[in-house]
Amino acid sequence: MKTNERNESANRVGVGTAFSKACRKCYQGIMAQIRRTRNSILAEARESHQVQERLLRLAVNEAEGLAWQTMYPQLVFPNLAMEKIQGAVQWSRRQRRIV
Repeated sequence: MKTNERNESANRVGVGTAFSKACRKCYQGIMAQIRRTRNSILAEARESHQVQERLLRLAVNEAEGLAWQTMYPQLVFPNLAMEKIQGAVQWSRRQRRIV
């Protein structure tokens, strides 16, 4: 009886480990997608807008944080990042007009 329990326990651990590895691999894939998208969006924003690098990075960081709160962060992140960058650009332009 105890032998069967040990074998069942070992089998469950193996399944859990395989599941953990699959989850980790999926997570790493999503992280890589977001990293590539982030770099692409930042490069495009640097070229097209005269905004401080720090402000762009803050906007993209905020977008990434919000995207991770959803079920599909890799799908939500690009649009959210563009919206945040547009907001940062508008804010920067208003600040320049005021000064």
